[in-house]
Amino acid sequence: MKKLVIFDLDGTLLNTIADLAHSTNYALNKLGYPTHEVEKYNFMVGNGINKLFERALPEGEKTEENVLRVRNEFVPYYNIHNADDSRPYPGIPALLSYLQSASIQIAVASNKYQAATEKLVAHYFPEIHFTAVFGQREGVNVKPDPTIVFDILKLANVQKEDVLYVGDSGVDMQTAANAGVTACGVTWGFRPRTELEEFNPAYITDTAEEIKKMVL
Repeated sequence: MKKLVIFDLDGTLLNTIADLAHSTNYALNKLGYPTHEVEKYNFMVGNGINKLFERALPEGEKTEENVLRVRNEFVPYYNIHNADDSRPYPGIPALLSYLQSASIQIAVASNKYQAATEKLVAHYFPEIHFTAVFGQREGVNVKPDPTIVFDILKLANVQKEDVLYVGDSGVDMQTAANAGVTACGVTWGFRPRTELEEFNPAYITDTAEEIKKMVL
């Protein structure tokens, strides 16, 4: 039985793609750059917002300075609009409640910046006690660097073999591998099943309900 389940946020617990897309498009438009269809953002997110902006900017414009300009427009707008269209995926609230009632620790490990990670988790899962809610923090490398997982393990006081890491992307599967914990890929997120399969996780699941069995 696992003692701790670590979840990615975007594409795993919450479908946040529309709010991310609309906020990025707002920033691009404000700066006179072309925007993108919402679906295109599925393949731009996952490595932190600076990488998102770099991918969203046109060829020849992907400079650090322009990434910062987009960020300065994006963050204030996203802070207001990050819960407009975002929703938990089917079965997620019930899964989190089940794990909590079974005294299994729950944590979040996201590449979304820390303030937005905390806000969304508190907004959508107010009844759940999380051992840790970590997003992209200043001075800490983003996933697939395993530091975020190691920081959670210290707080949870559990061993690697007692952990299940759940995510929707290759970045998540790499993070779990780099940290030496059991990986579970979910197919309802932003990336296709084929991307998960490339990394040979211990599990790939189509439903939140199946995660209960993996934990037990």
